Amino acid sequence: MPVFVLNNSIQMPSPELAEADGLLAIGGDLSSDRLLMAYKMGIFPWYNEGEEILWWSPDPRFVLYPNELYVSKSMKKLIDKAIFKVTIDKNFEQVIRNCKGISRSGQEGTWITDEMEQSYIKLYEKGIAHSVEVWDDNELVGGLYGIRLGNIFFGESMFSKKSNASKFGFIHWVRTLQQEGVKIIDCQIPTDHLSSLGAREIPRKAFLHLLRKNLDK
Repeated sequence: MPVFVLNNSIQMPSPELAEADGLLAIGGDLSSDRLLMAYKMGIFPWYNEGEEILWWSPDPRFVLYPNELYVSKSMKKLIDKAIFKVTIDKNFEQVIRNCKGISRSGQEGTWITDEMEQSYIKLYEKGIAHSVEVWDDNELVGGLYGIRLGNIFFGESMFSKKSNASKFGFIHWVRTLQQEGVKIIDCQIPTDHLSSLGAREIPRKAFLHLLRKNLDK
């Protein structure tokens, strides 16, 4: 399949036309309208600083069903001890900047560009993007952010400055979302970290079906 080149028109090609690696389109912008259209279609931006915007819809898709969340015995002990405090939407900007700046093994630089940072801050101001903050006393030691549409949460990135801080916040958030009726958490692409918490791959076709079913809930 060809990679589509986007212009200023707020349109996106069908995700089922993506390349084998999931790449669907290049170009366009990160306006709130385009981002919302993309997420509703199962498409997300992912690119490096200095590149044009790349849009992806991988097959298979990496997701977590909240009722399949796995919490190890060691994490259960930490949660029972309440070693960290978790807040929601208290400091979105600090969370995304930590996700942007944290050093990651095997990765040079960051895919969270300045443009992307500002775009997701705008979505937060609209009540669409959300952050989870993990605190050790008054120090922000972990967190994550993403987008909530209907009964789906699209996870974007997380960071941890202390062992188990991001897991602690993620588990708290998944349980909160489950209580609110969220049916699926989009993790986009596989990671060992999220696999250890119960995330798994499903066919893109199944993901898109779940998307259509739960967006308007």
